[in-house]
Amino acid sequence: MTGTPSRAHRHASTTAAAGRPDTRLVVIRGNSASGKSSVAQGLRDHHGRGIAIVSQDVIRRNVLREHDTARGANIALLGNIAREALNTGFHVVLEGILYADRYSHMITSLVRDHRGVSSCYYLDVPLETTFARHASKADAAYLEQVTDNHLASWYRKLDLLPDGLETVLPADSTRQDTIARILRETGLASASSIPPPQCKPSQGDAMESLVLMSDPRVAAIPVRECGEPLVDVRDHGFRVDPRKQDPLGAFTHVREGVLARLEHARSLLPAGTDLLFIEGYRPLALQQHYFTAYRDELAVAHPDWGAEQLHHAASRYVSPPEIAPHSAGAAVDVTLVDQDGHELDLGTRVNASPEESDGACFTHAPNLSDPAYFHRTLLLNAMEDAGFTNYATEFWHYSTSDRYDALMRQEPHALYGAIELP
Repeated sequence: MTGTPSRAHRHASTTAAAGRPDTRLVVIRGNSASGKSSVAQGLRDHHGRGIAIVSQDVIRRNVLREHDTARGANIALLGNIAREALNTGFHVVLEGILYADRYSHMITSLVRDHRGVSSCYYLDVPLETTFARHASKADAAYLEQVTDNHLASWYRKLDLLPDGLETVLPADSTRQDTIARILRETGLASASSIPPPQCKPSQGDAMESLVLMSDPRVAAIPVRECGEPLVDVRDHGFRVDPRKQDPLGAFTHVREGVLARLEHARSLLPAGTDLLFIEGYRPLALQQHYFTAYRDELAVAHPDWGAEQLHHAASRYVSPPEIAPHSAGAAVDVTLVDQDGHELDLGTRVNASPEESDGACFTHAPNLSDPAYFHRTLLLNAMEDAGFTNYATEFWHYSTSDRYDALMRQEPHALYGAIELP
């Protein structure tokens, strides 16, 4: 955030992206005894599980036991821990004195690369108030070890990050007011609590936290068609699997911009690993056939479900035709193969339904083997770093510049709408 209280920084880097569109990054800085740690804990207490507190003091003093210097090992470690927590799906609160001349590069890089909302706050407390707050602490050993002289030597007045990145919160803002403000301005007040990685959520719980294609917010995104043509990936050296081929060869076509991102993703994979292209463009009539067939299967299995519930459940696995990314040439289904073209283990077959796979088709399914988790993460990182958005019920499905991608990136409109093959 900048000096205006309601602004938030958001960026999706194509080279070192961190987190997800729905994760929150909050940076809280200030002098010693300004209340950073208590505010961070208050945010977690209010929100519940799903917030990782990354504390400078814990890493620098307790873990590394090093002095605070410009080349301290804790600087990079703080950034790496924050990134890993965001990538795992946690919201992150990074807090500490974090002197601007030593930590600004790490912080600004983290804000730049975070896919979700990032907000930075500076707790501005005068030195006299710092002395008073310090003296009120109940830890006698700490008070004996850290004196007013220490506080005065550490104190820096308005040690702000560059480019107006922070919102300055004055000393007369109470702890509760500060917590309430940060919760409101960052969206943490309404953001979903994310279950910790070691917990296995039920499929029903997982579905509640996902944005499905049937969500009205997807259909509400306007399309400003950019007019990019469809191109055939077979003309550009991609490995193509024939399982979804059609008489016209439509399945190997994507928009020009999608092809460029695929080529970028391919370049990010390690040697000996390659993308296997399974399906791209899908004519509207075929999309309608797939959606109707799956909805009818669900209707037989769940005769008590109404039309709305069937539509919602079917869209977990097949996009409703009116907003389908495949029919816009914006989506691809891909997996990984080794250098000999053999498919790698990603947990379940491509296009396996939630019922068939016991939910293992979900990108972040907890019931994966270590090799499947490793390969799935490899694919996810390469595709997301190339600018794609994954549809979280299908580990193989990625799209860009369509309505779903625009919603997840908080863009005002999509660039690709439904298109016909020439």
